[in-house]
Formats: sequence, C-alpha cells, structure tokens
Amino acid sequence: MIYENHANTAENDKPLALIVGANGGVGSHVAKMLLQRGWRLRALTRHLASAAMADGMERVKGDAMNRQDVAEAAKGASLIVHAVNPPGYRDWDGQVLPMLDNTIAAAEGCGARVVFPGSVYNFGADAFPLLTEDSPQKPFTRKGALRVEMERRLKMASMRGVPVLIVRAGDFFGPDAKNNWFSQMLVRPGKPVRSVQNPAAPHAGHQWAYLPDVAETIGRLLDRSGELPAFAVYHMEGFWDFDGLQLVGAIERAAGRPVKMRRLFWPGIRLAAPFVPLFREVLEMQYLWQMPIRMSNRKLVDFLGAEPKTPVDIAVSATLASLGCLEQTREPAGLHRSADTGGRV
Repeated sequence: MIYENHANTAENDKPLALIVGANGGVGSHVAKMLLQRGWRLRALTRHLASAAMADGMERVKGDAMNRQDVAEAAKGASLIVHAVNPPGYRDWDGQVLPMLDNTIAAAEGCGARVVFPGSVYNFGADAFPLLTEDSPQKPFTRKGALRVEMERRLKMASMRGVPVLIVRAGDFFGPDAKNNWFSQMLVRPGKPVRSVQNPAAPHAGHQWAYLPDVAETIGRLLDRSGELPAFAVYHMEGFWDFDGLQLVGAIERAAGRPVKMRRLFWPGIRLAAPFVPLFREVLEMQYLWQMPIRMSNRKLVDFLGAEPKTPVDIAVSATLASLGCLEQTREPAGLHRSADTGGRV
C-alpha cells in the first residue's frame, strides 16, 4: 500500500478519521468540516496523483472493494466516513454491499465509529409523504432495497460494538460536486445558465440538501458523540422546494437574468434506458420527482436545537459558480456573508 503523508508530529496527536470516498461530494465536504474541527484525515483513493482533496489530507492508495486495503487504511482511526458509491449509479448490486462490509470489518478491527450518509431511497409509498426516522422501510426499487440492507448491516454492526451515525438527506448539491441531479440534469457545467431542465412534475415538492450543511450537521452530531446511541439515525430537512419551482427561481436569481425552464422529457429517458445505463438507473428514481416526499427533521432539531441551513440563494450561487455556470463578471451571492452554519462562508 502506498502512502502520501504530509502530517507532522503535532498532527499525529489529533484524532484520525478515514474518508472512504473523499473525492465525492459528501466525502470532500465532510473532510473539510473535520479539518476545521481539528481532525487528522486519511483518504483511501485509487489514484494518488489525481486526488483533488483539501490540504492536510494523508492519502492512501487502495480500493474500497479490497478488504485488506480498507483495514490497513483504517489503522489508528476512531472514525470512518463511508461516503463511496459506484459512479453513475453503475453496478450497485455488485459493489455497494461489499464496500460497506469492508468498512464495517475495518471499524470492528480498529474500534472506529462509522458515519454513513443516507437517503430517501429506503422508503416506499406506504410511508409517503412525510418521513420520520422510524417510518416503515418497504422500498419498491432495487436501489432502495440495497439501501435498506446497508442500514440493516450497519445496525447489526452496532449491536456488535461498532457505533454508527446515519444522516439521511435529500438530493445533494454544492460546490465541486458533479455527480448529482443538480449538475447532471438541471444545468450544464461549464456553460452560463440560459435554461434549466426540471425533472419535477408540476406542483411536486422536492427535498434538496446543500453539502456544506450536510457536513456541518454531521460535525455537530459528532461534537456530541458521547450522547449518541450506538445506532443513531437523523433526518435533515435541507431545502424544501414545495412546488418544484423554488430552486429554479434561485438559479434564475443567481444568474441575474430570466432563465427558460423546460420539463425533463421522461418518455425519452424511458425509450433510451435500454441502451444508456445511466438513464436506466435514473428512470428507477422517477417516482421521487412525481410526488411530494419530505423527511421531517424534528428529531434532529430536538437534539441539536437547530439544523444548519445556508440561505438557498447563497447555496445555489456558490454551486453554480463552482460549476462554471455564472458569467465571470458576476460575483456569487453572499460571497462575503456568513450563513447560519456556525460561521462558514
């Protein structure tokens, strides 16, 4: 195993967190949050040279599908953030469970807590429209069934002594995150916004989660880790787009000009699905855009007092700027203002 280590002796006195999936949206933002909180970080990555991560990261070359690689990388860690997914929804069946099993085995070996970003996939129509942490989990999609099984395995691990923290949230968006609905469907990265492709059916609400807020929520929960149960699950509210048009409006305000909205042509996605693997996987998630599905954050607010929430105009503007979707002469909204997220900008 190859290490690229920039840590000094003083750094070694800090608690160590292993990030599995540090190049992804959740992993990279959680990494930044942990660095701000004084953690020492190690990232498992398949390509050291191409890894684009925050300063202060120790990089370990390895594969999340290889149990020995994960176990070696986790040595000395008191926290493992499992934020890895197959790119483009590909081969979920063959990869997500083995990768999680490797993380669980590594956590058992080193005594680490596992942090797992959850989603709404776990739930089915019997639990809609308002979801709590204890809503029945009867999904009707393949990815939903896999999510339920992943959380079942995490719960079993917690009963064997591995502390687990699951934070479920809506569709992710945020700076430097490109593998999500916002950047792959709504806008075109690298091009100024002229139009928005909206997957939502008319009047169908949708739940979004700004990645810096997700990371900060995880951080505030970890700040009180001594008060968490062995298997802790919390829902975020994030940004609730109550009619499927509010996020489009925020994009238009960030662009500073009228933006044409067109509905995603789902029949075309269905026709192409047999030939385009990504479309096949996207089609399975169509139901999330056809009806209002919302997670309640009451349990989270009862525990933390408040959920970190960046104003949507600031969040959308920062995201578009990072994707190269704003005119160069236009400054992202709120660039010099702090959001209500513990002073983050």
